Amino acid sequence: MSQPLNVSVDAMGGDAGPGIVVAALARSAQRHPNVRFLLHGDEAVLKPLFARRAKLLERVEIRHAAERVRMEEKPSQALRRGRNTSMWHAIESVKNGEAQVMISAGNTGALMAMSMFHLGTIEGIDRPAIAALWPTKRGQSVVLDVGANVECDAQQLVDFAVMGEAFARAILGLERPTVGILNVGAEDMKGHDAVKGAAQILRRVNLPIEFCGFVEGDDISEGAVDVIVTDGFTGNIALKTAEGTAKLVVHFLRSALRRSLFGRIGALFASGALNILRRKLDPRASNGGIFLGLNGVVVKSHGGTDALGFASALDMAIDMAKAEVIPKIVADHAAATPALAPAGAAVS
Repeated sequence: MSQPLNVSVDAMGGDAGPGIVVAALARSAQRHPNVRFLLHGDEAVLKPLFARRAKLLERVEIRHAAERVRMEEKPSQALRRGRNTSMWHAIESVKNGEAQVMISAGNTGALMAMSMFHLGTIEGIDRPAIAALWPTKRGQSVVLDVGANVECDAQQLVDFAVMGEAFARAILGLERPTVGILNVGAEDMKGHDAVKGAAQILRRVNLPIEFCGFVEGDDISEGAVDVIVTDGFTGNIALKTAEGTAKLVVHFLRSALRRSLFGRIGALFASGALNILRRKLDPRASNGGIFLGLNGVVVKSHGGTDALGFASALDMAIDMAKAEVIPKIVADHAAATPALAPAGAAVS
């Protein structure tokens, strides 16, 4: 990209504080020389963090925001009192056209509420969804929703499919992504009315996709399809379970290798392969949930991440801005619209 790209950053969100945000900016700045950062937060806290980063500060504009959104705060509370918070100001920068993308590790519910308030949703999209890139045997798949919507009807699941396939084409470079709906079984008669209704619509929708019907939980890591569609309740549990399982595998492996002298010697000889495995299983490498369906690009980093994880989320935010995903979602939703209303009415 020849023109500078501006990223708006909520510096005060997350569990670890602004220190990891600034460290992540240093990593990202090296990888993306044409990116500038609008850093929102308490100036008195942020400025000392750049004492030994004068070169980085040349590409960062600190914008003072006296308050922060607390992690335990309800979305309604954050909206009422949030006008002086770093999160509010960071989203406003996207709304005002000063930045192409916004990122925060803060309160997910508050971030979604503020993003919808400032940016609104794409016409025809009922609810935004949080999409995540999921490592698989075949590479990566897109899973959505992973936390924004606890309950969904058939129409909303179809909207998620439209947003997910547009995202997969833009970010993963897939010409015709495969799409599946997460269910308790692959058979057509299984599942509740919402997933059955969404499947009926997707079988006749006019989109550049290959709809593969229902997929099960173990199909996600297999990479059975490129886009997995589900409600936020199920998706969030699946995501957290996968992250926990990855940490458990690493723990078991370390314990086994340290148990004996031969294990430690074997680990030394296999260090290269073990490092590859560790990187593959590291949740930080896939950190960053993307809010799809808004009239603006918003990325949510895991609240408990470190500098490496936040830098990964920054990479995703920058890729999203460059790929111009929103126009693709708008075009694909318009193409799918003729198939939506009749089946949606029948299902309800």
